Amino acid sequence: MDRILVSGVSGPIGTALLASFEPQSPHIVRLVRGSVSNAAQVSWDPLAPISPTAVSGFDAVVHLAGESIVGRWTNEKKSAIRDSRVQGTRHLAAALAQSEAKPRVLVCASAVGFYGNRGDELLGEESPSGLGFLPEVCREWEIASRIAAEAGIRTVNIRIGLVLSAQGGALGNMLKPFKLGLGGRIGSGRQWWSWIHVDDIVGGIQHAIRTESLSGAVNLVAPNPVRNAEFTKVLASVLGRPAFFPVPEFALRLAFGKMAAEELLLASARVEPGKLLASGYGFRFRDLRAALENLV
Repeated sequence: MDRILVSGVSGPIGTALLASFEPQSPHIVRLVRGSVSNAAQVSWDPLAPISPTAVSGFDAVVHLAGESIVGRWTNEKKSAIRDSRVQGTRHLAAALAQSEAKPRVLVCASAVGFYGNRGDELLGEESPSGLGFLPEVCREWEIASRIAAEAGIRTVNIRIGLVLSAQGGALGNMLKPFKLGLGGRIGSGRQWWSWIHVDDIVGGIQHAIRTESLSGAVNLVAPNPVRNAEFTKVLASVLGRPAFFPVPEFALRLAFGKMAAEELLLASARVEPGKLLASGYGFRFRDLRAALENLV
């Protein structure tokens, strides 16, 4: 089995990815902040350079670490979001590029936030970046990984959509009000949400590791994005609850702050997984209802 180094192991994606490997596999090593407790961990600080020796000898590296984007985007929060991703990726990519035994592949997280608010436009990997804070962060995030690519490491930037997971994330935050019958569309409900079941994120990452033809940007979203009004209608139906309570835009701006609300919840990104489909990846969950029924 390949030796794989993984960062961001405490989040919903990292947790699911680790669970997909053999329990306690000696081939999986975690990049963790602070002191380490065993040989299956490597200590790092995303904001500081890392020793090339510490990351040498792995077949693949999966880099998922980054400050949560949930919360009010104060200047301090925005700096943490940007620095944890851009500096963390730059330091890791530089260490991998300088390591004696380089990995075959670096799979580095990015997000469909790269595209910004694009209305009904159908977006593929070749589509240009959008305007705003998140597109700017995603651009810098992906550019930081080029240090590894320029050293001959096949680098895949997975642009992750709205993650559906029972372990938290966006869906976890939505479940409580919807279970109470207090859910409904967000804003106009016309914005496109490009979602993906966490099992397909894990499957997509594993596919990216073993598929030599994949490099650069790869959209990690299900093939059937839906408008927010459809998403909330299906979620309420799966839970057997009504969805009568639309959340007005002004309330979102009060709760999340203007920028976070507009770029996270009200932005429209209709993204298709062109490269994944062309490279032969078979989605487990192509349909939103099936994905939600599996999770809730």
